[in-house]
Amino acid sequence: MKTLGRRTRLLAATTATAGLVLVAGCSSSDSGSGKTTVKGVHLVKAGQLTTCTHLPYPPFQSEINGKVQGFDVSLIDLVAKDLGVKQQILDTPFENFKTGAFLNSGQCDLAAAGMTITDERKKNVDFSDPYFEATQAVLVDKKSGVNSLADVKAKGKKLGAQAQTTGEDYAKSKGFDPVSFHSSDAVLNGLRTGQVQAVIIDYPVVQGWLKDKANAAAFKVADNLNTGEQYGFTVKKGNTALREAINKALKQAKADGTYKKIYEQWIGPYNASAASPSAS
Repeated sequence: MKTLGRRTRLLAATTATAGLVLVAGCSSSDSGSGKTTVKGVHLVKAGQLTTCTHLPYPPFQSEINGKVQGFDVSLIDLVAKDLGVKQQILDTPFENFKTGAFLNSGQCDLAAAGMTITDERKKNVDFSDPYFEATQAVLVDKKSGVNSLADVKAKGKKLGAQAQTTGEDYAKSKGFDPVSFHSSDAVLNGLRTGQVQAVIIDYPVVQGWLKDKANAAAFKVADNLNTGEQYGFTVKKGNTALREAINKALKQAKADGTYKKIYEQWIGPYNASAASPSAS
């Protein structure tokens, strides 16, 4: 992932809430802090829901035509809309999501980064209900002769993964020493340039890559790995009000069909099991 010294950027998401303002009578400012309380939720900046993410990670979040868009972005838009504010996105290093650093420092209200719920991460942050069932995929060069993850090792091919991710952790747990790349774009470039002959990364990311005809002509999915992963949004430890606001928006979206529409827009053909993951 991107280094800790990388300058953070504040990016306005393309949101359905862009024209909304705080509803009079529903919010109160904390004296001198610049914070606002909206419907019982404390926000780090008045009039906006500040989301930490790590770009790019399509189809969950990426910059398209100068605006951050994606599956995660659209879901958090629903939370912002319920609160009557706009979503603003802060691009930060992925390492901070594991530690909760930007949540603890008051730079962000929540983090949305296609992040797998793990017991280790729960020590530092509170997760929302699961909102997506994720699997890992092994993408290979069609000329590599690789047809499974086992083949990668058996045929002595180099395996790549994105740093600080569960895909990298999974590869290491299976005895690999994967080449580590700082972003998903770098992972794909490593495959394109022959630095590695196979990569392991979340399957929805691979689906997005293979929509490009050049990628589909050069690469193929050699293996699908059901690792039992679920994605969740994170908030600062103890921020129950915001966590419940997120869960409420997710539950409503699944009930009224909004989740299905967003899924089909960003992920592909609707998978009902992804909409109703068991509580983690």
